[in-house]
Amino acid sequence: MALLNHRPLVSISIPSLNSPTIKPSSRFSCFSLRSNSVEAVELKSSPPQEYKPGMIDDIFLNVFRSKMAKENGWDSEKPGYDGIIDAAHRLMRGRSNSEATKASIRVLRSLFPQWLLELYKMLISPVAGGKVASVMVARVTALSCQWLMGKCIVNSVDMPNGSTWTSGVFVEKCKYLEESKCVGVCINTCKLPTQAFFNEYMGVPLVMEPNFIDYSCQVSHDSNFKFGVAPPPPEDDTALKEPCLQICPTANRRREINTATDVSKCPKA
Repeated sequence: MALLNHRPLVSISIPSLNSPTIKPSSRFSCFSLRSNSVEAVELKSSPPQEYKPGMIDDIFLNVFRSKMAKENGWDSEKPGYDGIIDAAHRLMRGRSNSEATKASIRVLRSLFPQWLLELYKMLISPVAGGKVASVMVARVTALSCQWLMGKCIVNSVDMPNGSTWTSGVFVEKCKYLEESKCVGVCINTCKLPTQAFFNEYMGVPLVMEPNFIDYSCQVSHDSNFKFGVAPPPPEDDTALKEPCLQICPTANRRREINTATDVSKCPKA
């Protein structure tokens, strides 16, 4: 009985219902290169969480793959996501960079009814100077495309006029870039066609800024998907001047065959 009377008390604290919540748009401050807090450093150094696809994601994957197979006139024997990467490389084969970009735009257009794209561009895109359309597509992208890109969040974008829109999407580690292992595949089957598709067919300017060092999509305090922001001209786009990735199998074979080979720029970019 004496032991029972001297049991230590365990205190359980229940969070207040009035505790502040962290908004998705505020999370990006944890990744800012300008942040000096210990917490920011710990978050930046932690490995990105892998996104676990669900049943809806499998449907998106299969639809997207079928559209790529139709454009290629060929489908890979590899299952799942590996088959999509195969199809992306096939889009580049036997085509110039501009032809690969146009083929990828056709794939994106085929994913949507034509009337839906036209209505969105005509009715939604002009509202509030494009802010409503940009914010909407950012959220839809973050919700529906993690199976393709990996874990991502919506964040804030500084606009040219000084305002801030929650129209950015930050991808922690792009699965498409990591698996394709190719700057050219990223540029010509993702970055350029996606920018052109949203701008031309949905009336939403978009600039994508991939990071080819750690495969995230972080550039300073901005995001890589910045809806509502026009892309720079090709001559000023640093992504188009990137060297081959260290993991690129083609570049490695070129180095082995000829040690003097210049891989300072990806030939497919």
